[in-house]
Amino acid sequence: MEPLVSVITPAFNRVTYIRQAIESVLSQTYSQIEFIVVDDGSSDGTFELLSECDSRGELRLFTHPDRQNLGQSAALNLGLRHASGRYIVILDSDDVLHLEKISKQVAYLESHPDIGMVYGQAMAISSDGKELFPIPPNDHVEPGDPNRLLLDCYMALPGGAMVRKSVFDQAGFFEESFRASQDHDMVVRIAEVAPFVYLPGIVFYYRKHAESISQQGLERRWIAGFEILARAKKRFSYRSSTIRKRKALLHFRMGQVRWFQRRLLSALWHFIRAGLGDPKRSMAVILGFEKAR
Repeated sequence: MEPLVSVITPAFNRVTYIRQAIESVLSQTYSQIEFIVVDDGSSDGTFELLSECDSRGELRLFTHPDRQNLGQSAALNLGLRHASGRYIVILDSDDVLHLEKISKQVAYLESHPDIGMVYGQAMAISSDGKELFPIPPNDHVEPGDPNRLLLDCYMALPGGAMVRKSVFDQAGFFEESFRASQDHDMVVRIAEVAPFVYLPGIVFYYRKHAESISQQGLERRWIAGFEILARAKKRFSYRSSTIRKRKALLHFRMGQVRWFQRRLLSALWHFIRAGLGDPKRSMAVILGFEKAR
């Protein structure tokens, strides 16, 4: 028999897009799917839409007590506690799965029992569904090194990846104190406990729209990044150069945030820390050889 796959979607005020996300799961070429959606206190009609889907048997809907808004990590953890599949897929409520994503990734993991996680490409799309660019780029090669993943944060967990439930059991739950970067924290922890591979090809569509992360959200992301790095250093034997360069990158990102906030002295301090931590990369950015995305 085909193994069961649990698809978990955290949802908060996504009534405009979530129907497409649901349809992309229901239309998969793979049949053994358990679809779990956790509403995180939506107030825009998302909860009512999901309740109708639940009553039709299209998904299993869960909420926090009193329908509280506890954040994405808490929603994902609630979904994981109810998941019974051999494999886990996390789909954000405004993204869309490729029709063959689950069947292809299950086939790979079933034939490679030593691999804990497989991921593919996302196609970035606009709010109206227009294709923009692939993530990662078409020439991407996965080195399978946790050092590289911690340093450059080149993949995120939602949409593109499929992870063995047994690997989640080893890595633990999402960190609920993080209101940003919890996906990067989790994928780093997964890479520390299990081998992971990349299969070229689009497996989901990542929506970029006007509700994307704000400057305040970016500040939360990079503050969380420093804590993620500190925890990773205690947990795993990363190279000292990886820790130093990642810290430099985080200082650079905080410098950008402070610059846009017009906190110029703070921005300058972070840029200096970035330059001292990774002078080669800093010079490449200054000279235009590397883009400061």
